[in-house]
Amino acid sequence: MNQLIGTTRAQPRTTGELAQRLHLSPAIVSYHLQILHRTGLIQRTRSSRHVFYQRLPAADPV
Repeated sequence: MNQLIGTTRAQPRTTGELAQRLHLSPAIVSYHLQILHRTGLIQRTRSSRHVFYQRLPAADPV
């Protein structure tokens, strides 16, 4: 899948990084990330004080 979307877009990102990239508030991004996590489309990984989100294969287009 990285060939299709590029490796930079496939990298884990924090809520703040995603909010900045999308020009949205962190609260809005957090809300949507929670939904995506609950539906099994993304995973959360904690590293120290940071939580990183990354798309799971279930979210890949068919």
